[in-house]
Amino acid sequence: MVTTPIDPRKALGLRIRQLRAEYPLTQEELADRCGLFRTYMSRIESGLANPTLTVLHTLAKGLEIDIGSLLTMPETKSTGRVRSTRPVSRGRVSR
Repeated sequence: MVTTPIDPRKALGLRIRQLRAEYPLTQEELADRCGLFRTYMSRIESGLANPTLTVLHTLAKGLEIDIGSLLTMPETKSTGRVRSTRPVSRGRVSR
């Protein structure tokens, strides 16, 4: 059986989604913990952003795990969406 290599950026996005489901955190909650914009977190998860080493360490800190755990992909199936247990600001201003 031949497997095609996965783009490292997409692999990181899949791993972040798995960790968010495991802990359970929404994209907004993790972005808030890491001090990142949610839109940037979304781009990281979709493989559209090229995160630097600093961002990898920031994500690991936000998830409260070591950097090795962030980059280790377990043999599990993809997880579904995680819903927030508290309201999260999306940066909108009430008028």
